[in-house]
Amino acid sequence: MFTQKTDKPFRLELSFHKLIEGLRQTAVIDNGYKAVRAKELLMRLAQHPELDEGITSIKQIADNTELIADLLSDLFPEALTNNEIKAVSIPYMGLSFNHTCRFKKILADAGQDFQVAIRDFDDKHLYILSCCIILNRLYGTKLDFSRPMFYDIPTADGVMRHYRILYNADFLDVSATDKVPKLSKADIDELMNSYDNIDVWIEKFPINSYIIKGFGLMTLIDVTVENALSNLKSNLLGNYSTPDIKENLITIFRSMYGISDMRMGFTLFDINEGKFINSHFGPDIHSFLVPYQEAHRGEKLLCGNSYQRIIKEQTYFAVSDISKYIKQERGNSLGEHLKKQGINSFILAPIVKDGVLLGILELVSPRIRELNSVTANKLDIVMPFLVDTIDRKIHELQDRVRAVIQRHYTTLHPSVYWKFRREAQNFIDCANGGSTYQLKEIKFADVYPLYGQVDISESSATRNLSVCNDLTNQLNELISILEMMPKADKKPVNNERLTDLKNFIVDLKTNFKADTEQIILHYLEENIHPILKEANDGPKLTIRIEKYFSHTDALTGSYHVHRRNYDKTLSMINQKLATIIDNRQTEIQEFFPHYYERFKTDGIEHNIYIGQTITPNKTFTVNDLHRLRLWQLRVIAEMEVEQYNLKSILPYQLGVTSLVLVFSTPLAIRFRMHEKHFDVDGAYNIRYEVIKKRIDKAMIKGTSERITQQGKITIIYAKAEERKEYQRYISILQDAGVLSDDVEHFEVEELQGVAGLKALRVGLIHTRAIQEDHTIDYSKLYKRLPKTGNQPIHTDIYPL
Repeated sequence: MFTQKTDKPFRLELSFHKLIEGLRQTAVIDNGYKAVRAKELLMRLAQHPELDEGITSIKQIADNTELIADLLSDLFPEALTNNEIKAVSIPYMGLSFNHTCRFKKILADAGQDFQVAIRDFDDKHLYILSCCIILNRLYGTKLDFSRPMFYDIPTADGVMRHYRILYNADFLDVSATDKVPKLSKADIDELMNSYDNIDVWIEKFPINSYIIKGFGLMTLIDVTVENALSNLKSNLLGNYSTPDIKENLITIFRSMYGISDMRMGFTLFDINEGKFINSHFGPDIHSFLVPYQEAHRGEKLLCGNSYQRIIKEQTYFAVSDISKYIKQERGNSLGEHLKKQGINSFILAPIVKDGVLLGILELVSPRIRELNSVTANKLDIVMPFLVDTIDRKIHELQDRVRAVIQRHYTTLHPSVYWKFRREAQNFIDCANGGSTYQLKEIKFADVYPLYGQVDISESSATRNLSVCNDLTNQLNELISILEMMPKADKKPVNNERLTDLKNFIVDLKTNFKADTEQIILHYLEENIHPILKEANDGPKLTIRIEKYFSHTDALTGSYHVHRRNYDKTLSMINQKLATIIDNRQTEIQEFFPHYYERFKTDGIEHNIYIGQTITPNKTFTVNDLHRLRLWQLRVIAEMEVEQYNLKSILPYQLGVTSLVLVFSTPLAIRFRMHEKHFDVDGAYNIRYEVIKKRIDKAMIKGTSERITQQGKITIIYAKAEERKEYQRYISILQDAGVLSDDVEHFEVEELQGVAGLKALRVGLIHTRAIQEDHTIDYSKLYKRLPKTGNQPIHTDIYPL
């Protein structure tokens, strides 16, 4: 008997009785060729009754191979034997025979040790499927238990191909044995609700309780590409960081192309830097185009036709024979680079999302013609999934990069963000590769500094005055309340407390110090307020005390009104000044990106650094520095004019003074990891910071007059070349009606460690309307700058 591989609800009997019965009818009814053929076959079959009654051994199949083939010839046309993948199959026996030529070749290539098995089907599923077939055949149910079944069969060179199995059961009969229990409607309902309970199915369909007689036809359809696409979607939609993702993806592409040793790579395109980089985008997925951790611009990485196809047209670029490709384009660095890696044919597929290049998928083969422009189009069916996945991964990568920067650095200006991003990328790449990476300090050498400030004039004095006014009002009210308290023994007024309050008023007028406010408020809280809270001397005094406490509220009380007006004045001025310089910064960054930071104090200070190292993708020239210096002078003038026009609505009529520090020696800046900000780097460069900190309160040499003055801009410099340069800027702004003809020249007093500084001080024209001021096109001013090409900037040592 046949060895049956698993328990099942029926006994299998291999037989061709349905075909033989058909031959008998043909022999009787038909008078033509079909009848002759039928009679001839019946005569041969008469010598082998087991083909009709039931085959019991594999030997009987082997002995009758030719006869069985003739009997099945109508079902297995000779003309289709090299195309169809077909055989007679008895699945429960793991037996198939009468294969077409194509099926025989597939099995031969798989090797003698290969065992055909249905993917993801176990004994339980097969048993229940068998029971459902019986229910549909004998009980008229319409249970649809079918689901796709697949064989996975390797080729001779190891590429796994996938086939969908189609069964034809037209030549099978199902019958019951004597021991079969009759199923009731209740039994069938129970089965329908008990899919996961195999014991119920075995109870209703005992093992070998039915007979299936006949044979089945099995046809395979090659669905390797469709299966690869399905697996690709599952992998891409799943956890992309799993360790086996690379092997899964390579296996999928090898199945699609039938190339067992195909390799896959990916080159990431950094949109911000405009460069291709070899990034650990996925687990151990590297780039064939970009060696190591280098970065390349597109025109340097690609050549001629490849650049046109990938970058410009954003379509596939394939080379079927790399040696011919190199000969066709002499000096072809791309071809030479890939040839050295043992590549002889390749496909480069740009990954594009909404017109933006994200990267390049690389498929490479060691043999010529295996990959070409025709086979490149197979990628059409997978590219949408690759694009969406890579776009998603890039956003996830950007989130991780931002997290690293936020954690180890701080919020950064866009002009320098690229360098922090690259460092964070290195940190993540090493983490993905299982190694550690020590984050480096970020440094930019040879940058030119620009410093300026618009300082609120007399802000400290105004602040002190507002405090004095508020505290005087509060102290006067307390003195009045204490004097209202009865002098009877039960509630004596503390004369010492009254004396202290009156002395405080005198101090506020004559001896106000930095800590006076804190001393008075602490005294009131500790010594006066407890007396008021314990007072119980009639409703009139109680109401007065309650009113006093209501006015001590910092947000609404009258004892803080002057300080609130002062704070409001500073806030309005700072907001106006910050808005102007921030908006103008957006415009000037378009000309040449540079680092910019500003600080709100009693006014607005700003630091600017510009240089080749900050923006390595653009060529930095002296023209860029001149434009930025003219911009700085013009925007400070605009800030002053805007603040002047704001005065009329300010609680305090405060003005501003402006200062620009000219420093023509390039220096280096370094991001301080602990302090989370940029600072000048090196002992010599510290001198620049010394000048910045000491120049603010400086006097004109030989006088007691401050170098800064309301309505004027003071420009601090050291060298004659700097004076001439800024005189040109002043002339441009005078012609534009921004600056007056009133220009002063003077020397700055010697400061500690700083000597030899000079200054220009020029007046502002405040009569220009606010609306007109906003319409000024800065770019027209830049056109008036003299063009100096790539002249180097004078770098004499700054006098100290």
